[in-house]
Amino acid sequence: MRYFLILVLVGLAYLIFWPVPVAPVAYDPPEPPGFTGDFEENRHLDGLELITLPEGEIGPEDLAVLPDGTIYTTSLSGILFRIDGDTPVEVDRLGGRPLGLKAGPDGALYIADSFRGLMRWTGPGTLEAVVSEIDGAPVIYANQLDVAQDGTVYFSNSSDRFDPETMGGTKPTSVLTIWEQSDTGYVARHVPDGTTEKIAEGFVYTNGVALSPNEDFLLIAETGRARVHKLWLKGPRAGETEVLLDNLPGYPDNLEAQGDGTYWVAFASPRVPSEALMPYPFLRKVIWRLGPMVRPAPIHRGMIVQFDGQGNILRTLQDPDGRLGITTGGKIVDDQFYVMTLDSPWFGRMPVSQMP
Repeated sequence: MRYFLILVLVGLAYLIFWPVPVAPVAYDPPEPPGFTGDFEENRHLDGLELITLPEGEIGPEDLAVLPDGTIYTTSLSGILFRIDGDTPVEVDRLGGRPLGLKAGPDGALYIADSFRGLMRWTGPGTLEAVVSEIDGAPVIYANQLDVAQDGTVYFSNSSDRFDPETMGGTKPTSVLTIWEQSDTGYVARHVPDGTTEKIAEGFVYTNGVALSPNEDFLLIAETGRARVHKLWLKGPRAGETEVLLDNLPGYPDNLEAQGDGTYWVAFASPRVPSEALMPYPFLRKVIWRLGPMVRPAPIHRGMIVQFDGQGNILRTLQDPDGRLGITTGGKIVDDQFYVMTLDSPWFGRMPVSQMP
């Protein structure tokens, strides 16, 4: 009996005092809206054809279209692929963990690398760092980006606390950041003269960014609070930020500007039941000490939403069975609609003519 009590006391001491990296912040989230109204459940992504990466490769997080029409994606291991027909073709080995991709007006491919910051690529063997630090502090979690017509690059940094290169990768680091609810995410702007500055801060896991057609505002996905912000860049409201989409039914990932004044946002997961513990920092620490089996995790249920610059929901496409895995982005390129994924060995594609 005495040994049993000792074990119980040791177990309690572990759950209460064992050091963990997470320092939870109290947050009382709104009740999720669920899959109703504009987000009513459907199976519109069932028609996607799955395009598989070469054997052993996973994680085609984003895609980019260069001026010559070539489409590129990357993998978890840092390989750059050209999307050519039904078989992605290896073009270069970049290393790192590339996430967001975007073509610049100079014809280069700009890359938000979660391990190395903002990168630039113009052909095999040409990868170079553009921004690896801001005001002397390293950029530790670059996520997505967009590039203006004058070459200015806007990019997100998901966390200024947790480095995915040392924390087991982007997926566990995203869970850790959102579970903690620390608001160290930001958006930065790099102008062609070489100047880089933060232009918006205080986000819980900053993710996708997308410029408006006139480049008068920038949309910002805040994954940890399930919302999308609008940051005004020009006009009398320049520098102001407002919430455009709030209390979404899932956690927004990449944002993609379609170019016609509409945007696509992918949900990496629907809202998880463990949000009920967000007001209780101590309990969240205890949960983290219990280990990966009981920690929160993304739910595989694909969803892509098209909306306009005023926040009107135009189209909702879903994969309720989670066939795709974790969806990260979507965009129409020519006559095909692409849906990208975080850690699956494939991405989805369907002809625009078959979209609902």
